[in-house]
Amino acid sequence: MIDEIQVENVALIAQATLTPGRGLTVLTGETGAGKTALLSALKLLMGERAEASQVREGEEHLTVEGRVYTSPDDVEGLAVRRRVGADGRSRVSINGHVASVRELAERVGATIDLCGQHEHQRLLNAANHVAMIDSWAADKVAPALERYRGCLAAARAAQKELDRVMEAGRTKGARLEEARFTLERIAEVDPQPGELEDLEQTLPRAEHAEALVSCAYAAHEALAAEGGALDGVNGAIAELSRLRTVDAKLGEFADALAEAAIIMEDATVDLRSYQDSVDFDPAELARMQDRLGALNGLIRSFGPRMEDVFAARDAAQELLSMVDDAAEHEKRARAAVDEAEKGLAAAAKALDRARNGAAPAFCRAVSRQMARLEMGSAELVWSAKPLPRAKWTVDGPSAYELLYRSGSGLTPRPLRKIASGGELSRVMLSVKVVLGEADAADTLVFDEVDAGVGGATARSLAAVLADLARTHQVIVVTHLAQVAVAAATHYVVARSKDERPVTELHEVRGDARVAEIARMLSGDQSEASLEHASALLAEAGH
Repeated sequence: MIDEIQVENVALIAQATLTPGRGLTVLTGETGAGKTALLSALKLLMGERAEASQVREGEEHLTVEGRVYTSPDDVEGLAVRRRVGADGRSRVSINGHVASVRELAERVGATIDLCGQHEHQRLLNAANHVAMIDSWAADKVAPALERYRGCLAAARAAQKELDRVMEAGRTKGARLEEARFTLERIAEVDPQPGELEDLEQTLPRAEHAEALVSCAYAAHEALAAEGGALDGVNGAIAELSRLRTVDAKLGEFADALAEAAIIMEDATVDLRSYQDSVDFDPAELARMQDRLGALNGLIRSFGPRMEDVFAARDAAQELLSMVDDAAEHEKRARAAVDEAEKGLAAAAKALDRARNGAAPAFCRAVSRQMARLEMGSAELVWSAKPLPRAKWTVDGPSAYELLYRSGSGLTPRPLRKIASGGELSRVMLSVKVVLGEADAADTLVFDEVDAGVGGATARSLAAVLADLARTHQVIVVTHLAQVAVAAATHYVVARSKDERPVTELHEVRGDARVAEIARMLSGDQSEASLEHASALLAEAGH
């Protein structure tokens, strides 16, 4: 949802601020006032291509800034800024950080649909049509789509394994010799899991056995030998205990030293045990050193880790096994491919059945909305053409498209063939109403949606837009008073008559809004048109 847009030096706009409401917002004004410039500014905020000609004449650059909330749960929003120089160079920032135009399109453009202009609308891209059906009928389609994608991934993995097996079976010459050498080289050493880590921990102790024993012996003697630390501590305890009845404080010292003496006696026992546990075996030391050298040799050849050595051994074994039993391996791999393809075919059939079952109902619902907009017998038609297996994608096994039939008995045609921008906008409006909350875009902007519309159709158009505004933020450029009075927020775009014209944007309320509605009704602000405008606004609840 768009919170606010600030525009500076875009075409005839020197400076303008648009704060659309949550529901329906309308932009009105006389032809040529500059509404197109506002839409151009919005497109820049959506990540569309910038042109130097969009910069207001005589200025060095244009700037479009805004805050956009990308989902109903988004409380921070995105602070977006785009600057385009008179040389055509574009700079983008999102939340104060430099960003690309592509990132702008992905993060902001994806939440806004601009309907009615051929430059930017997902409705014209057939690749997006199936997503509309999937969103609208998610409860039926989503499980089938998930199953299909899982089966497609399994089939691709099975085919990849078959390709690998066949490639291994064709292996000859140097690669086979290298595999045999690898296997023999590692087998000579026969490394065991965890062996290297054990050696790296125990070898230093074996290499310094004599020094370790000598160190432990010296420490033991310092504690337990005649005249050693223990004798001194015990003497101090005896002396302090002799007069503890005279001063209790000396008794406390004696007790503390007694605890220390116990610890020291335990240490002497442990040091003796440690001396006995250290063995100095020159033959075992040499064996351990040779073993570590052999393991490190394997690491130098196949490392840098022992895990890589084991992986190289396993890969060599597997390759030789595949070559020796190539036919059997290929047979198993082909059977796996056949099984995966069988499951995929069933999943593809179920997915097409789910979509083809839901799509006609979607088309009928859209056609009913189109009828509300006085589009006669025009309707949407669902087309699903099966694709060759090689062209199946994660989106499905068929080519899907929503086609437009302008009248009964006529041939359905792609939506991009619709020549009228207003007609296309009304189709998009009908689609969006039916999609409701399932639609991915939060903000919808309609331009030309009222082209060629008048009378009763104008009231129907206003009602449909009001319905849509219950689930979306809707911004409409309109010339119809019936649409304008349905809006919660109303802006007027006006062009000054100065020597250097300037487009200005103002939100209108109260009497100013009545005056604008009156102008839209009759081109003037006579007493009769003002009364009519007031009546329409009152009827709309304003």
